[in-house]
Amino acid sequence: MIQVKNLSKSFKKVDAVTNISFEVKKGVVFGLLGENGAGKTTTLRMLATMLKPTNGTAIVDGIDLLQHPEKVRGLIGILFGGETGLYDRLTARENITYFGLLNGMEKLEIERRIEEISNMLDMNEYLDRRAGKFSKGMKQKVSIARSIIHDPDIMLFDEPTSGLDVTSIRVVHEFIRRLKEQGKTIVFSSHSMNEVEKLCDEVGIIHKGEIVEVATIKELREKYEDMELEDIFVKLVGGKK
Repeated sequence: MIQVKNLSKSFKKVDAVTNISFEVKKGVVFGLLGENGAGKTTTLRMLATMLKPTNGTAIVDGIDLLQHPEKVRGLIGILFGGETGLYDRLTARENITYFGLLNGMEKLEIERRIEEISNMLDMNEYLDRRAGKFSKGMKQKVSIARSIIHDPDIMLFDEPTSGLDVTSIRVVHEFIRRLKEQGKTIVFSSHSMNEVEKLCDEVGIIHKGEIVEVATIKELREKYEDMELEDIFVKLVGGKK
């Protein structure tokens, strides 16, 4: 479903991501695990066609993102943590509807999807309230709904639980599990070991812009003699400068 091939990105001679490669199969939840500044967001922005790679490319559902970025954008849903970008004067429903229309959806289909997603994310109570006075958790749920209103097969989530309270985090986690049950392919970044262990089929550990390990949680435990994921992470990146 996603093949990342020697992807690199430099900003003013500073290497943010260096020659990374990994593959995400259909229906898999793949976690990019790394510290802040490791290159997770840059990687996801390249996959989302928001940044053009300095070198390398990625194939998304058979489409090269360098050759046909507009086609790739139609296949994916994107959410970047901390950047809700909602229109404060619009209601939650109006914010979501607007993005449905941008994706070429019919109004009846938008209404059906809003009802479906609102029930999944427990948003019905504030669906018709203006977004300006929403809490961080409420805004994040609306942002998630907006990003997947067109029912994409591939989801890119950058730290989707960033800044949320415990209750909101649980709702988002359950939502990701339900998407997986529907056969969606999900790539999300996180620096939370607990979150990655709960949700991911496979994990790519990234440090200073380089992939240092790609494996399932089970494979990592077998390779590193049943160490906890946190200890494995420290072992892999702790001594690297």
